[in-house]
Amino acid sequence: MGSGSKFMGSAFTGFCSGFFRVVAIAALTAACGIAGAQAPSIPAPKVDLPLAPTPAQAKLVVAGGCFWGVEAVYEHVRGVTGAVSGYAGGTAATATYDQVSNGDTRHAESVEITYDASRVTLGQLLQVFFSVAHDPTQVDQQGPDHGPQYRSAIFFGSPDQERIASAYVAQLNAAKVFRAPIATEITKLTRFYAAETDHQDFAARYPQHPYIRVYDAPKIQYLRSTLPKLYVERNEVPQSR
Repeated sequence: MGSGSKFMGSAFTGFCSGFFRVVAIAALTAACGIAGAQAPSIPAPKVDLPLAPTPAQAKLVVAGGCFWGVEAVYEHVRGVTGAVSGYAGGTAATATYDQVSNGDTRHAESVEITYDASRVTLGQLLQVFFSVAHDPTQVDQQGPDHGPQYRSAIFFGSPDQERIASAYVAQLNAAKVFRAPIATEITKLTRFYAAETDHQDFAARYPQHPYIRVYDAPKIQYLRSTLPKLYVERNEVPQSR
């Protein structure tokens, strides 16, 4: 994340140069994407699907900056049964961390969310996306991470996903919930590529990692305080791939 890798290999020591310049400020302000930058309540979507009458598996792919934090947030959302960090928007040939980090592959760091549609709706997942997981007004960046690989995007896999996501963006923009227009791209999913093993479940495995402590852990607390009915204590969430 950032314009360079946050770690080298498995040593996790290759932080981007901009990271340390912002850590002190972020620590003092508890800034962490939208959780630190935005105070307003994000209304639920007016257009949504009803809960399924019986358990039903569904998937949603979103991008909102570094996939570590987005994955961690959704692992605390009711009804989510799997969350996988990966890449969407480019081709299989360039779906590796080193290549995506260069910012020229068309990929975005993304998370594939698998959920039980009888327990949580698509609209509720999108409410978490816009209110907790990231700041949807930032263009090609999130916090210290810069480049098109950190853009905000919803990769829809069905007409319903496109319809509901588009209606929600229009609703939030019309209500002027944010100080700037929403920059989230709504684009058709061609394929999702799971990221390398080192990136999966990163926040849970390395809770003391400086990046996680500063930028991602506060998002979990923000989810619990702002959307308590959707929050669950994290259990072992199985990978959906």
